[in-house]
Amino acid sequence: MNRALAPVLAAIARVAVLLAVTLGLLVVLLVTSGYDAGEAMQAMVRGAAGSWYAVTSATLVRAIPLALAGLAVAIAFRAGLLNIGAEGQLLAGAAGAAAVATLAGKTPGAYMLPLVLLAGVVAGGAWAGIASWLRQRFGVLEVISTIMLNFVALNAVGWLVRGPLQEPTRIYPQTEALVPSLQLPVLLSGSRLHLGVVLAVVLAFVMWWWMRATAGGFRLRAVGMNADAAAVSGRINVARVSLFAFLASGALAGLAGAVELTGVTYALYESLSPGYGYTAIAVALLARLHPLGVLGTAVLFGALQAGGNAMQRDAGVPIALVNVVEAVLILLVIAADRLQDVRTRRSITRTDDAAPSLPGNAVSVPS
Repeated sequence: MNRALAPVLAAIARVAVLLAVTLGLLVVLLVTSGYDAGEAMQAMVRGAAGSWYAVTSATLVRAIPLALAGLAVAIAFRAGLLNIGAEGQLLAGAAGAAAVATLAGKTPGAYMLPLVLLAGVVAGGAWAGIASWLRQRFGVLEVISTIMLNFVALNAVGWLVRGPLQEPTRIYPQTEALVPSLQLPVLLSGSRLHLGVVLAVVLAFVMWWWMRATAGGFRLRAVGMNADAAAVSGRINVARVSLFAFLASGALAGLAGAVELTGVTYALYESLSPGYGYTAIAVALLARLHPLGVLGTAVLFGALQAGGNAMQRDAGVPIALVNVVEAVLILLVIAADRLQDVRTRRSITRTDDAAPSLPGNAVSVPS
């Protein structure tokens, strides 16, 4: 039981430390920028956790797409793939879900909501598949292709909401609002918390179990640690594992877009995502690519965004200050990880130097 709970407790402890460091950095920036730190922090706490409604309808609702997109980034990075395209894959998933929802008409059957979500999964996976194909066929670095595909997806959504998927009156650049049967159920009355939170938690635990307890998870981690060594082993098809990681990453990001469409916005428009796919990179990195840690850091970033909006509204502090804190936090975590790597290498070097060596003419004879 203790071994099973250890990863969960470690994730909770890491998020607690990150929260303390984040609040400390924010107070320092507020004071040095000339703002009333007490008033600003009170507004932030009220916006993120000041009431049950703030927690469920602001913080957790923002955390859901961050968690799903964070899992998408984590599985790709675990395989050694720098997928920076979660934003584009999220938008592709939302567009695919909106297209199927539009085709469903005014009286969709009960089976249509799962199909709408599935369309988002397929669209996101297909969008990531483009970058995978470019990498396998032409050797295009995924960092470049995925970033460029983000802008293609954004402009494609703009074309769709002004063309084939625009609402019937042709006045607003968005799709027609989803009918109630295509909206994710609200879990708590009087709040905006929807079924997407359950999907995020379940997928995080499934991904954690799969990566640590299955052969497929081992192969993915092996390719991520050293693709050349994995290929030399002769038992791991590196190209196949990379393709799977790309498709799975895109599918999770696409699901994030479909969940945001069916659970929050109820319509597709250009600014559907306020940069969830980009923030998800920070969410995954701060969680050290651990699926359970992603849940915690997603809630942390959701709280920062919700509290930042309240701080800007009630205390006049620009939300850009919160973005600065997030960036500094990421740099600190990366620097700490790098320092730990250097210490580990030095420790290994000292151990090798201290080990006794055989004389030059010594021959080891097997017994």
